[in-house]
Amino acid sequence: MKKFDSINVIPFIDIMLVLLAIVLTTATFISNGQLEIDLPEARSDGGNSNQESVEIAIDRQQTLFLDGKATSIEALETSLKTVDASQAVLLRIDETVPFNTFITVIDLLKQLNLENVSVLTEKTGKGAGESSGTDTVEESR
Repeated sequence: MKKFDSINVIPFIDIMLVLLAIVLTTATFISNGQLEIDLPEARSDGGNSNQESVEIAIDRQQTLFLDGKATSIEALETSLKTVDASQAVLLRIDETVPFNTFITVIDLLKQLNLENVSVLTEKTGKGAGESSGTDTVEESR
């Protein structure tokens, strides 16, 4: 019987590279969110924070979502009562949603003393009407 002096690691490296490509591809889809929302545009670029946050989204049909699950304004209020005041709240609101719907959500957040609120927007390019297509966070207090 022949003695093995070394192990061929090239097939192992090939498998690891394929797994890495799969993880990176799925992570991109997870981080962009699952709701189809056209974010409004803004010129400024806020920084993304890495802390845990609560996400409130409103789609074109004015359906409210809390962390990706459809909810009503009353259920949203009940759920937000348990949120710590220092926890970040991210708002993803479709650009076609009426302003009074936005104000209703902001008013609810103020009533519950949730002041660490960020509004997600799309950063516009240097030219008028250009969009980079990336989500950025704009601080709003």
